[in-house]
Amino acid sequence: MKVIEFIESSVIPLQLQSDALPYARDYNVRWTPNLLMLDSDGREHHRIIGFLPPVELLSSLLLGVGKTRFDRKQFDEAVAAFDKVISEYGYTNSAPEAVYFRGVTLYRGTHEPHYLKEAYMKLETDYHYSEWALRAYPYWLLP
Repeated sequence: MKVIEFIESSVIPLQLQSDALPYARDYNVRWTPNLLMLDSDGREHHRIIGFLPPVELLSSLLLGVGKTRFDRKQFDEAVAAFDKVISEYGYTNSAPEAVYFRGVTLYRGTHEPHYLKEAYMKLETDYHYSEWALRAYPYWLLP
C-alpha cells in the first residue's frame, strides 16, 4: 500500500510494453521489470531493474527522486529525499547510496568539503560492506 501511495503522490507513472518503440531503444530496455525515473525533459536519473520487495522498491524510488532533484540542482529537495531514505529505510540496500549522495549534494550546495568526509565516515561506520563506502574512501583525506 505504501508503494502505491508513494507512486500516486510523488511520480507520474507510465507503463509501456518492454519492446515499445522508440522508448525501448532510446532507454536501452533489455529486461523487465525496468523502472526508469525520468524528469519532465525525458532525461533518466535512476533505474531499477528486476523485482524488489515493497520496502526495497519504496526506498529505491525515493532514492530516485533524490537523484533527480540533485541532477536538477534542487539541492534542498534532494537532501530531504536522501534524509528520508536514511532515517526511514536505513536498513535497505538504497541507504548507502543515499548517504553518499547526501554528502555530495551538501557539498555541491555549499562547497564545504566536510560534508564529503562526513558521508565517508557514516558509510564506513554503518555501511562499510557497501560499494558506496569504497567510492567515498578518498574523502577521508579531506581536512
